[in-house]
Amino acid sequence: MQFSENWLRTFVNPQLSSAELNHSLTMAGLEVEHEQSAGVAFTKVIVGEIMEVVKHPDADRLQLCRVNIAKDKTKSEILQIVCGAANARVGIKVPCALVGAQLPGISIKQAQVRGVDSFGMLCSAKELGLADNATGLLELPFDAPIGADIRDYLDLNDHLFTLKLTPNRADCLSILGVARDVAAITGAPLLKSYVATHVGSYDTNIDIKQDVKVVAVLACPAYYGCVIESVNALAKTPEYIVRNLERSGVRSISAIVDITNYVLLELGQPLHAFDLSKINGAISVRYAHINEEIKLLNESVVKLNNDDLVIADLSGPIACAGIMGGISTSVSNTTTSIFLEGAFFTPDAIAGKARRLGLSTDSSYRFERGVDFGNTKQALMRAIALIIEICGGVAGEIIEIVNRLPIRNTIELRYARLLTVLGIHISQAEVAKLLLQLRFDFVKNEQGFSVTAPTYRFDIAREEDLIEEIARLHGFDKIEAIAPVASFKMLPSAQAQINSQWIQHTLLALSYQEVITYSFVNEAWERNLMGNNHPIKLKNPIASHMSVMRSGLWGGLLDALTYNLNRKQDRVVIFELGSNYLVQESIFSEKSFVAGLFYGSFLPEQWGQAGREVDFYDIKAHVAMLTNEQAQYRAETHPALHPGQSARVYLRNKNLAWEAVGWIGKLHPKWQQHYNLTKNTFLFELETKPLLTRLLTKYQEVTKFLPVRRDLAIVVDANLTLQAIEQVIETAKISLLLQIQLFDVYQGKGMAENKKSLALSVLIQDTHKTLLDKDVDNVMSELLKLLQKNFGAELRN
Repeated sequence: MQFSENWLRTFVNPQLSSAELNHSLTMAGLEVEHEQSAGVAFTKVIVGEIMEVVKHPDADRLQLCRVNIAKDKTKSEILQIVCGAANARVGIKVPCALVGAQLPGISIKQAQVRGVDSFGMLCSAKELGLADNATGLLELPFDAPIGADIRDYLDLNDHLFTLKLTPNRADCLSILGVARDVAAITGAPLLKSYVATHVGSYDTNIDIKQDVKVVAVLACPAYYGCVIESVNALAKTPEYIVRNLERSGVRSISAIVDITNYVLLELGQPLHAFDLSKINGAISVRYAHINEEIKLLNESVVKLNNDDLVIADLSGPIACAGIMGGISTSVSNTTTSIFLEGAFFTPDAIAGKARRLGLSTDSSYRFERGVDFGNTKQALMRAIALIIEICGGVAGEIIEIVNRLPIRNTIELRYARLLTVLGIHISQAEVAKLLLQLRFDFVKNEQGFSVTAPTYRFDIAREEDLIEEIARLHGFDKIEAIAPVASFKMLPSAQAQINSQWIQHTLLALSYQEVITYSFVNEAWERNLMGNNHPIKLKNPIASHMSVMRSGLWGGLLDALTYNLNRKQDRVVIFELGSNYLVQESIFSEKSFVAGLFYGSFLPEQWGQAGREVDFYDIKAHVAMLTNEQAQYRAETHPALHPGQSARVYLRNKNLAWEAVGWIGKLHPKWQQHYNLTKNTFLFELETKPLLTRLLTKYQEVTKFLPVRRDLAIVVDANLTLQAIEQVIETAKISLLLQIQLFDVYQGKGMAENKKSLALSVLIQDTHKTLLDKDVDNVMSELLKLLQKNFGAELRN
């Protein structure tokens, strides 16, 4: 909403500067988004009248103008000014820049032009910064006072305010609405109220009445209209209307159209003028029929739906109600009789219709948010008065069709509740004063006030709205920020519990990048990828392919992988920390998980190391870092993973029992094909809570006695896992045995088909003394016997 400050001050004129008014509006919730001067800065330019024009003796295109600049009509003060404008002629009044004037980019000095003295400059609109282009001098009205400062005469000391209004404050989409709020904020009185008197005379011998029928009574509760005959459509729009329109961002078109736009900005009521001679029969306010069309004023042809409200005559729609008129009944230069319409259309009937038709109009913008139905007739009367004043004519009787208008309910404002919400003390007398300034009707009662908001404040619907109004007028900046008083103490924190950021930092260090995907996923993902046939369904999904809650993170990661591959990324390493949502026997649960995806080469392409694709053991090493190398991996199958390269991950719980916490493996070949993946893809998913619980670290002195290493090569069954061997050794707790580690696996020539050779490095250490050979031999012997007993292991020759 852009408007002229000077126009606003004709309604209410508080004793505030422009900057203070700006601040007051913003602090009261009507944010001033932009403020600018109506004209650029210039000085010493006055109104002058050209008294004589003669040709320059030495230049074909220049003229010598004698210009009167005297303020006193009984005297004359003549300046000689050389001018090259084609429209310079005797009798016109133009802006005259005196010697010493400062114009945009120009300093005016006394000069000689082709040997002739010139004492100033006659100005065009471009030279004054009022227009981008100009073809000649700016011609002023004949009654412009000679010698007057042009800034005062053209009202160039004005300021333009642009308000950034919230959708609930549609009452301020007019000068009157803003003026009411300024009066409420500052306490200044409203200077004028346009309860206009109908200028037209009611001559019962002249029947100039248009038949109107309102069919859609719920969408149009109030309709007013008036016929005005013998109007002069070519009448010139007064300068003050043109100026106020332009400073509100609306261009002048013609007198009748300008007046309807002027009243729209002035009072907030959209109006429309039809050419009476082009209306075919009675007017009907109804919903459009299926496949009806209308050619609008912008010359676009739109197809209407049966929920589009229209103004129609016998030939069909002649206007989209509350949005734009049709071109078939538009006012033109030959119009002599008009039918002027003013109506209240409910927001529900107009909302979204202009957007669907690809339009955005001032009328629809206001009707969608709400128009003051209590001011519709007064706005129509104001427009009738202006049309008759400017264009002449005679008006008939106003047609009124009023049905069930919205009811303004009484709202109870509890004084105790007001103080509780605001957190400050404000007296009941002050509350009553502010309600009076808002022009709200109220009655005091035991608990506070019974308040009825006026028709233009349709945003006031409940007690909280009234409390906000009191706070707004009292001043948000006057409500002190009081810090809460409370006693704080440090809460206990388990030493074994670490922060989830540790997971992020660990994976980031391993070259993973974090992604965030939707918790709403495709039901097919859950059924086929996660094996979840009973996902949690959404009652109102935002899209058909996002209809259920996810029970796993892999679907989102694979979707992100596809997105990146389509953008020529050949190596994708991503992870996500998020929640999964499960339901078992009607019990819903939400758990936090971390999932990772690795696609492509293990290292980025480089010269220093040969490239290779990532494999199962790479991803397992990453999971081992997250589990602090305390996990077990058991071969199990998952719908999303390769049957031969998938494992379930187990960690010990508080009872030291092994509990499943996630999965790790290679993407199943069918999904590899489904996503058109040319390289191997590895995935993992782990519940985060078990990862964040750590056994407390035990510290001990570093021993000065070095460990002894022995190598042990054993032959075992081909399907035996190292994990099984490590579990047996850990359970046996062999004295002095520090660590075993696999460093070679052999199968092939010289080895039975169902056997393999495992080469283990064995570290033995006594932290209190130097080891003897017999001590080492005893450990190796005990270890070999253990392996022979449990796995039938044999020493390899």
